[in-house]
Amino acid sequence: MKKLFFSGAFFAFLIGCTVGPDYHQPIFFSDKQLEKALDLKPAVTHHLPFHPLDFHDETLTLLMKKAIKNAPTVRSAVLRVRQARQSVKTAAAALAPTLDLEAGRTYEKESKNMGIALDEDFYQLGFDVSWEIDIWGANRRRLEQAEAQERAAFESLKNVYVSLLAETARLYIDLRMQEELLQKARENVSLQNETYQLVKDKFETGLTGGVNVNQAKYLVESTQASVPKLEYNIQSDINALAVLLGEMPQNVQKIVERKNQNITKQVFNYPIEKLRELPVSVVRNRPDVRAAEENLIGQNAAVGAAVAALYPNVSISTFFGLQSVHAGDLFEKNSYGYSISPKLTQPVFHFGALKNNVTLQKLIKEEYEIQYEQQILNAVQEIRNALSDLENEVRANRFYQSSYRQIAKAADLLRDRYKNGLIEYSEVLDSEQRRVEAQTNVIQSNAALYQNIAAFYKAVGGEVNTAFHE
Repeated sequence: MKKLFFSGAFFAFLIGCTVGPDYHQPIFFSDKQLEKALDLKPAVTHHLPFHPLDFHDETLTLLMKKAIKNAPTVRSAVLRVRQARQSVKTAAAALAPTLDLEAGRTYEKESKNMGIALDEDFYQLGFDVSWEIDIWGANRRRLEQAEAQERAAFESLKNVYVSLLAETARLYIDLRMQEELLQKARENVSLQNETYQLVKDKFETGLTGGVNVNQAKYLVESTQASVPKLEYNIQSDINALAVLLGEMPQNVQKIVERKNQNITKQVFNYPIEKLRELPVSVVRNRPDVRAAEENLIGQNAAVGAAVAALYPNVSISTFFGLQSVHAGDLFEKNSYGYSISPKLTQPVFHFGALKNNVTLQKLIKEEYEIQYEQQILNAVQEIRNALSDLENEVRANRFYQSSYRQIAKAADLLRDRYKNGLIEYSEVLDSEQRRVEAQTNVIQSNAALYQNIAAFYKAVGGEVNTAFHE
């Protein structure tokens, strides 16, 4: 009884043995280094008072919902997750015995030089069971690798979601910016036409020269020339959104033509100072960073599987069923038979293939470590850039707003003075060109603020709300 107990315990120990390195997360940069690099501040409320992409724009919200539901990139990423799950099931099945139904006829005639020449001719029907005992954990390592690849595929899916929403917001904001620029261009053409008529009337009465007429006409036509380009930009953004959402352009056009306040006209009132109240974990929790680590975990398991191939392999094959020389007797009671074939295989000489494979898998693992490190560096860079771009644009926007107010007042004043014959047209021309330039800067800066928020959302991996939860 004791021998049986110890034999069973030893066999269980062998089954539970797993060779190869266990995974340990490499720490390339400490939390303090990451906090310093990002200039993070202690979080007070552990969550932001807003969602980065909640711009209170119904059209944008509708577009993002459609993107999540129907975008080809999402559907493709979902399929990759489903494929990875099937790979896990396949790897798990390798740990269990296999059962096959076998039916056939065997005829064998031995050589006369074997001694007694025998002929064997029989029918066989039964079940063939085989089991590779995973003593050294090769199959368990393969299952571990498949599970890591499944998690990596899921993280990649999350990254697709984040990138998709950020890009949808960016394109939509650019579309609204182009529409606002187009509207202002048409308004400016109308205003400049009025001035042109005034200059023309003065020319006809001899109060001004022909050069002023030419300059006034030039200003009108140069502004008109911007209209086709802006119309093209609008259509280009619609086409890009259509590809992103997996829709036809005309369907997207119907959505964006809905009555909606242009987002580039709205006052930007995001609490920018709160954006640096991030937990340092936001870097390692980015989906692309997590996917890179899962790939490393999977490759670490691949090293273990390669190491296990150096050790003896134990397998058991059994057959139980019916065997008979005559087919008519196959289902009789005396036709029942079985066989058991345990086998031990020890790799001896493979021309270095097995050891070379271990080295190969270790080198691949080193490459995955570098890729994981690179993803962390990319995350730090993108978060720094997103925060810096947004903070700098906020400051620039204040100057753009102020300068536009000043030049708009000056342009109105100079236009009135020109009507009254107090100044030359050249002063009006210069102020009008500056006013249009300042107006364009304001519109573009307003759009850039929202686009930078979308870039921030993507940079932190879209996990802003959940990352702040206690």
